[in-house]
Amino acid sequence: MKLLIIEDEAVLRKALAKGFHKMGYTVDTADDGEQALDMYFGNQYNLIILDLNLPKIDGLDVLTEIRSENKVMPVLILSARSDVSDKIIGLDTGANDYIAKPFHFDELEARVRALLRRDFKTTDTIIKSGTVKLDTALKKVFCDGDEIQFTKKEYGIIEYLMLNKGKIISVNELIESVWESDVDIYSNAIKVHINSIRKKLPDDTIINAKGQGYYVE
Repeated sequence: MKLLIIEDEAVLRKALAKGFHKMGYTVDTADDGEQALDMYFGNQYNLIILDLNLPKIDGLDVLTEIRSENKVMPVLILSARSDVSDKIIGLDTGANDYIAKPFHFDELEARVRALLRRDFKTTDTIIKSGTVKLDTALKKVFCDGDEIQFTKKEYGIIEYLMLNKGKIISVNELIESVWESDVDIYSNAIKVHINSIRKKLPDDTIINAKGQGYYVE
């Protein structure tokens, strides 16, 4: 899962990025509204965490611009504007959720997970394919009841494929969803990681649609 964190406070921005990296997410960051829109329109994200008090372009204006182009992108506002009226304005502008600062990271991450499950049209944290079971809450994968150890990137790939079961996912889409935006799209990183994942799972778990991408049945 790939997040865009839009936050102008450097210490908090870095802390959020580090926290979500540890939880297995891919994270891009922006420190002002102008950069945020440039990154949003130039990349693919699964969810956006948005501060409102931003330089150059205010957070509500950023949200309005995003909503004019995309009605379903999950957006969670994380702001020091804590009045009820501010929350109402943020939600009415198109945010899916609103958390006021100060906050607990565990709650933020739980809210992110809830929005991502909604985005993939499932409320279940468990996804199954054959004997493989993926727990999106624990960020763990099991096969025949035994936990399989994956690197963060490997987990990101298998999670994305299983969340999109039955759909062929192109290499570019995997890169955009699992890697940070500065990755070399011409590298063979996906192939290397897919091969590593396949060695740890049953042979028929990840299927190669030749010339198109990969999918999980």
